[in-house]
Amino acid sequence: MLIIRSLKSFYGRLCALKGISLHIRKGEIVGLIGANGAGKTTLLNSIMGLLSSKKGEILFFEENITKYSPRQIIKLGISLVPEGRQLFAPLTVMDNLILGAYHRYQKDGKAKIRADLEVIFGRFPILRERKKQPAGTLSGGEQRMLAIGRALMAKPRLLLMDEPSTGLAPVIGREVFHIISELREQGTTILLVEQNAKAALKIVDRAYVMETGRIVAQGNPNDLINNQEVKRAYLGKEYKKIWE
Repeated sequence: MLIIRSLKSFYGRLCALKGISLHIRKGEIVGLIGANGAGKTTLLNSIMGLLSSKKGEILFFEENITKYSPRQIIKLGISLVPEGRQLFAPLTVMDNLILGAYHRYQKDGKAKIRADLEVIFGRFPILRERKKQPAGTLSGGEQRMLAIGRALMAKPRLLLMDEPSTGLAPVIGREVFHIISELREQGTTILLVEQNAKAALKIVDRAYVMETGRIVAQGNPNDLINNQEVKRAYLGKEYKKIWE
C-alpha cells in the first residue's frame, strides 16, 4: 500500500529525516515509536505533503506522491489525526466532522455524507450527544474521538495517527487503543506514531523504531519489546523506570 524509499526531509538546511525506508501492507497496523525529536511527526507531515522540501520516494498504491499537495493526498485516501488534535475549537462537533468530508461532497453527495456521519455517531455515541457543542469545550478524550472521527469522514484507505494517547488519562488512553484495534478489524490500515511503546506494541502487527531521523530497528512486537537496542533508543538510560 505505502512504500517509502530513502526519504530525506528538510527544515531549511536542516535534514530532519535521513534516508527513511519503510512499507505498510493493506490491513496492517504499523507502529512508529521513538523518543521526542526522533522525527516521527516529521515523517507523517512528509507523507501528507505538509513538508515540501524532501528527497526520495513516497509511493501510495504504486503512485509517486512525493511532490503532491495535502489536498491531492487526502483525495487519494490518506488522512491524518494530528498530535494535539488541532480541531476547529469555535466550531461545533458537527461542523468539524463535516469539514473532514469537504473534498467528498462533489463526488459522493450529501446523502452519502449524512450516512457516514451516522456511522461515526454509532462508533462514538458521545459525539452525537455533543454535536451542537463547540469542539473546544469537549474533554480531552472527547476531542481525541472527534479528531479520529473527522479523519474517518475523509474515507481514508490509510489513516495516520500521531500520538493518539498523549495527554489522556490512562483509562481514556486504553479506550483509544481499543478504538484503533477496532478500526483495523473493520478494514482501516493504520500507521500509528506513539510514545507509549508498551501499549502500542500490544496492538500493532509490525513496528519501526526511530532515533534522530533514522530507523534503528524494525520487526514484530515480541522481538522489539525484548530488544535492548530498542529500549535504549526509545528512552535512553532511564528506560527501565518506565518501560518495565
